[in-house]
Amino acid sequence: MKIVITDGFTVNPGDLSWESIASFGSLETFDRTPVNLLVERCKEADIILSNKVPFSRETLMQLPALRMIGVMATGYNVIDAVAAREMDIAVCNAPAYGTASVAQHTIALMLELTNQIGLHDRLVKAGEWKSSLDWAFARTQIIELKGKTLGLVGFGNIGSQVACIAMALGMKVFYFTPSVKTTKLGEYKNLEDIFSESDIVSLHCPLLPANMQFVNKSLIDLMKPSAFLINTARGQLINEIDLAEALIKGGIAGAALDVLSSEPPVANNPLLHTKNCIITPHNAWMSKEARTRIIAITTQNISSFLQNDTLHRVN
Repeated sequence: MKIVITDGFTVNPGDLSWESIASFGSLETFDRTPVNLLVERCKEADIILSNKVPFSRETLMQLPALRMIGVMATGYNVIDAVAAREMDIAVCNAPAYGTASVAQHTIALMLELTNQIGLHDRLVKAGEWKSSLDWAFARTQIIELKGKTLGLVGFGNIGSQVACIAMALGMKVFYFTPSVKTTKLGEYKNLEDIFSESDIVSLHCPLLPANMQFVNKSLIDLMKPSAFLINTARGQLINEIDLAEALIKGGIAGAALDVLSSEPPVANNPLLHTKNCIITPHNAWMSKEARTRIIAITTQNISSFLQNDTLHRVN
């Protein structure tokens, strides 16, 4: 049996081992695979493991040996799962591997927005504290989170973990999902109320055709001028032009994003040079612990598939 890893570098840049996966057969790994080499590299594969390489219907039709695609991530929107099912190709993902890491990153972004630690570190090293007339100074307002309201759009594993941490900080938590949940971690609100009443709005929902760019001018305009927006989910959930305009005009106080609509970003993305916008390079999920879990879950998925089981199958 031949297994091909199409884009293994982000999951394992060399600090982890593929040994558990190699135990199933002949393993060929590539750090990255450009589209023009995808079919050539995968044409003899029984199992393909991919992170973000897209597999369209047309591509799948050129891979006659393929029996399984293991997505080394939770989201699998880059795979035409419907076409794969029609061709009897199993598609399996790696759920919940990054819950703790992404929640931690979300809180880190929240603290950066409210405490501006990076900014003040740079000011100190530039000599501004040394030359200050006072023993303490702040270039921006420092905001205490206790008593503030956090609105979560999406309340799965990550959203729930963020709620736990936020409550420990003394925050009030609202959440929105398509259906009300029984939980002590937050109070259900409709989407408009989440945006209008929250001091911080954080996105934790999957990207679907129905919610593409749903965070646009109409919702952003509902937010308080003092409010912040955080996104560690998918960049395409936000209309970036509308967000940039709101930040420039002071419609909201700031944003912190780990994801953008195009990754790596295009040079003319308006958020790259917009004030009060913190951007990290889609690395909330990249702790060594989380990446170790990806490999372990993927190994379980292959083992389950070979036993004609359906562990984490999404199609």
